[in-house]
Amino acid sequence: MNHKNTTDTICAIATPRGIGAIAIIRLSGENAIKIVNKIFSKEITNVKGYSVHYGTISENQQVVDDVLVTVFRAPHSFTGENSVEIACHGSNYIQQKIIELLLKNGAKLASPGEFSKRAFFNGKFDLTQTEAITDLIHAQSEATHRLAMQQMKGGVSNQLRELRQKLMDFASLIELELDFSEEDVEFADRKELISLVSETIDFIQKLKNTFKLGNAIKNGVQTTIVGRPNAGKSTLLNTLLDEERAIVSDIAGTTRDTIEETLNINGILFRFIDTAGLRETSDEIEKQGVEKALEKVNLSAIYIYLFDAKNTKIKDVEKDLNQFPKGISNIIVANKTDLISQERKEELIQHFGDNLLLISAKENNSTQTLKNKLLNVIDADKLNSGDIIITNARHVQALEQAELDLLKTLEGLQQNVSGDFVAMDIRQALHHIGSITGEVTSDDLLGNIFANFCIGK
Repeated sequence: MNHKNTTDTICAIATPRGIGAIAIIRLSGENAIKIVNKIFSKEITNVKGYSVHYGTISENQQVVDDVLVTVFRAPHSFTGENSVEIACHGSNYIQQKIIELLLKNGAKLASPGEFSKRAFFNGKFDLTQTEAITDLIHAQSEATHRLAMQQMKGGVSNQLRELRQKLMDFASLIELELDFSEEDVEFADRKELISLVSETIDFIQKLKNTFKLGNAIKNGVQTTIVGRPNAGKSTLLNTLLDEERAIVSDIAGTTRDTIEETLNINGILFRFIDTAGLRETSDEIEKQGVEKALEKVNLSAIYIYLFDAKNTKIKDVEKDLNQFPKGISNIIVANKTDLISQERKEELIQHFGDNLLLISAKENNSTQTLKNKLLNVIDADKLNSGDIIITNARHVQALEQAELDLLKTLEGLQQNVSGDFVAMDIRQALHHIGSITGEVTSDDLLGNIFANFCIGK
């Protein structure tokens, strides 16, 4: 593992593989500028940082390409080291030739995430900000971009750092008491500490609860459309997408496999899955489709249960709903309501309450109401509130461990246990909170994080 005192100069292609108009090759390390200077037509060893230079890359006086070379001087670069970016034409041959020349002149190929790792070791970012770089690169919607930017600006880190400092101050006071144990002095106010630990537990629980929304936004909100044959599932999907994606037919069992499509609703990506109709069937292929539909519901963040308002009895709707696992957010949608009486509508509303939506998918009415309801179900308003939202499973696991340690601390304080045990539990909580931002690290932790990065990032 390369630590912050490394003397290696690394290089990598920072743009996607393939042919394009331009490509970017990055170098970072003490000798980055000197190495590029050896193959560049202009002298750059003494130029200022944040400067761009036009010239040629050559080998044995043979021009490889016309390029732009951007120079960054330590510590004012992404990695905190001397860095150079070479913008060349996007030919695969040119990219590989320049990399070959850099390697010949003393550079080494970067490993995945090594640029970001160096930025972390050199104090340019903490771990949460570094992980947000990957989220930013893969952002597919306004919401994922907003969350990644919030994390890159230190939104999560700042709150956790403040929290950790308060706990650390108390832990230090308790440990100081141990040095004066024979004199029976108390530096840390136990009531104040109980209050702080309780508030910290509440804060951690609130942060953990945001992960459901954060994870859904980051990966797309998986939304399964499920119901009996001919309920109008495929028509609803087509109406939501405003295209004829799914085959629509009056023949029961038309959809035998799942159909998946994505839709951006107010900056949030929803992954809609149209499934086979729920019914008992002797057709082996259709039977597998029904089983797969139930599997998809189990994996969903939300499921939309659609039923034919005219022909499906309330008891049959209840029978279907009982097949699905509890705890998954859902919306019950009565379709074909243009074909039923006002009395029937009132009966359905009275039975299913606010979770019921009346629509006619064929006539394209109420689909905007359904979109709004989907946004409400995932609590999308939190995105605009400025509150911190957790998107990383590693962070949630660390918060869960910290919460367990703080619950032990609280129990110990309430039972008036020895200060050394209280201090030990607080220190454990501090360890887990610190592992989120990188104040506490291990080679295994860093290896797992940076292994998922791009080569040139």
